Amino acid sequence: MKKFMDEDFLLQNDTAKRLYHQAAETMPILDYHNHLEPQVIYEDRCYPDIAEVWLGRDHYKWRAMRADGIGEDKITGKASGREKFDAWCAVMPDLIGNPLYHWTHLELKRYFGMDTIICPENADQIWEQTNAMLNTPEYSVRNLLRKMKVKTLCTTDDPLDDLHWHKLLKADFEIRVLPAFRPDPVLNIEKEGYLEYLGKLAELTGEDCGSWEGLKAALKKRMDHFAEQGCKLSDHALNGDFYAPADEAQIQKLLDQKKADQSLTISQLRQYRGAVLVFLASEYVKRGWAMQLHIGALRNNNSRMFAKLGADTGYDSTDDPMIAGQLNSLLDAMEQNAGVPKLILYSLNSKDYEVLATAAGNFQDGSLPGKIQLGSAWWFCDQKRGMEKQLDTLAEVGLLSRFVGMLTDSRSFLSFPRHEYFRRILCNKLGTWVENGEAPQDWTQLEKMVRNICYDNAVRYFEF
Repeated sequence: MKKFMDEDFLLQNDTAKRLYHQAAETMPILDYHNHLEPQVIYEDRCYPDIAEVWLGRDHYKWRAMRADGIGEDKITGKASGREKFDAWCAVMPDLIGNPLYHWTHLELKRYFGMDTIICPENADQIWEQTNAMLNTPEYSVRNLLRKMKVKTLCTTDDPLDDLHWHKLLKADFEIRVLPAFRPDPVLNIEKEGYLEYLGKLAELTGEDCGSWEGLKAALKKRMDHFAEQGCKLSDHALNGDFYAPADEAQIQKLLDQKKADQSLTISQLRQYRGAVLVFLASEYVKRGWAMQLHIGALRNNNSRMFAKLGADTGYDSTDDPMIAGQLNSLLDAMEQNAGVPKLILYSLNSKDYEVLATAAGNFQDGSLPGKIQLGSAWWFCDQKRGMEKQLDTLAEVGLLSRFVGMLTDSRSFLSFPRHEYFRRILCNKLGTWVENGEAPQDWTQLEKMVRNICYDNAVRYFEF
């Protein structure tokens, strides 16, 4: 019987072990999509206790706690940090089989050097040892990033953001903390407050955002602003209605309809979002930015808890839209306009992996290896089975060797061992192919492939 989470955790054969320990283990991290707060990084905060850094803003853990019968007071409520921590320790033994069980133990091991099993019996020891470390300068936010050998991370930022903290970090921190352009508020014309948002954008840019031409001019100015701070990529969250063809006059009519407080049909919403996406893609091509499309999240489903806690608090789930036709039509519209930019396609529903991966193949143009690719297993899919399925799909209908690798998509400064989790799964996948005679035991090629997927491909792809 193997020891729990030993040095060869998830590595099931000798080839996998060699690939991980000689090629993957020491690679730095480029985390190109997360939701960390640049202000917290600039201020180099020290967390007061393990509960705040472990459980604060982590809706993955919140969902698990609710499912295990923990009351909201000990999740997002007014219970003390110790009470919330004790509740989490009580949940952990019930999480065997959930990736959180592995991730949380990796976090304890990699940041704090503790091999202790997380359970109620060990809660006092973990609380005391971790808090003693957290209350030292060596465990400030910046040093937490240094411990994981993070070289670059990209936050997720609204077009209205002044990027003040990114500017300060640029001159003050050796780890690159770069913005990523997230214009979702411009796409979602049906949302309450849309016109107010356009008003803020107009005030900031001096453009008439009530007109289609003025809105495009305003977005260009904000992209220029982001580019000045080193932005290299964008991100867009899409539901199942994101493309239908429309000309410029039709888009202006839809804006006018919105200003007249008239509802838009599903078809009209597709037209509007499609036009914005095609326009944005043309600007990304000019700037050399990568475009990310995150498709298939069904958000804020519990209206009572949304009213109480707001978004991103653990009440989202996987959607099941039919996206193949819209996606290929959207990419074709981009191609006919200014070309498809560097593009990474994600789905929260793993049934769509082949849809995304084969759509990517339709629009490769030979200008860049892996220019359009299936993105990493995301959110509910970033567990062992989901990662293996994503790797298999990309290998089978694309080029795994050109994959830009893992991201955390996280709000937690303790989330970076997820890169290790992914790297172990990757090495085991490749090692198994070699051991089964499905790939040659060419160590030079294999180790190069591992290093590329772990880090080097992303550096080249995003031009960092």
